[in-house]
Amino acid sequence: AQGVDIDRSTLAGWTGQAAALLDPIVSRIRDEVLKADKIHADDTPVPVLDPGRGKTATGRLWVYAADDRASGGTAPRATWYRFTPDRTAAHPMAHLAGFRGFLQADAYAGYDGLYRSGVTEVACWAHFRRKVFDLHERSPTPLTTDILEQIGALYAVEAEVRGRPPDERHRSRQERSRPLVEALRGVLDTALRHLSPRSDMAKAIAYGTRRWPALLRFLGDGRLEIDNNIAERALRGIAVGRRNWLFAGSRAGGERAAAVYTVIQTCKANGIDPQAYITDVIARIADDWPARRWDELMPWNWMPPADQPTAQAA
Repeated sequence: AQGVDIDRSTLAGWTGQAAALLDPIVSRIRDEVLKADKIHADDTPVPVLDPGRGKTATGRLWVYAADDRASGGTAPRATWYRFTPDRTAAHPMAHLAGFRGFLQADAYAGYDGLYRSGVTEVACWAHFRRKVFDLHERSPTPLTTDILEQIGALYAVEAEVRGRPPDERHRSRQERSRPLVEALRGVLDTALRHLSPRSDMAKAIAYGTRRWPALLRFLGDGRLEIDNNIAERALRGIAVGRRNWLFAGSRAGGERAAAVYTVIQTCKANGIDPQAYITDVIARIADDWPARRWDELMPWNWMPPADQPTAQAA
């Protein structure tokens, strides 16, 4: 981006050193996420070079995000990434050990152990809608049209209450969204009685009805979101990045990438220019920044030098 060609191994070395210096920042971002009332979680595959085979294996990059702007909250917005060599349930169980709030995620069975241990599941209406929308795109029917229109009405309510306090969101949802959801459930149940259980449409509907209590959870608490788009947005940059860097060179490389993504995305969530932030903070840390003042360096507290921009460029 600066017009200078630098060897990849040199860049990798610099990234490793930067990640090490930023480790205390990453740890504090993790702590901020884990103390939140609700966490949005998702994961995505990351190819990792397997030196023993000369091929790539598939690791995972997990994201855990705390962001309550939509309910008028003012707590720091924090996004924490973790790299793992595979996608087993042990990883989210370890990452969220001790957390007992709301977890909004997809239907991955690896989260089920968390739900059994005191975490409250919040399902994602966007995932359910996508199941129906994919069928509608291939072959629209009155049923798919009806379901999508009713879900669209739910999202219209959400657009109006975005940024409002939890009590206002809760009241609007009870008055306006709950009747919509009850009517939609009637449509779904009627459809299931007439569809073959093996049909794609029945499977799409069953995806929602099996998770119905978790899909309805947002109605009962104004702090909650209708979907998991916060976490999905936090992974979009990873998808773009994969087209540029292709794969992580090692497990250690994946862990370094997770640390750097944690800082970058948390900066973006707080309206801070990541490049300006990282440049300044690494210099301060390398200059023996006092441990008692670490909180001043967190993205939500950071104040840049007078000649550096504060806000992220649009």
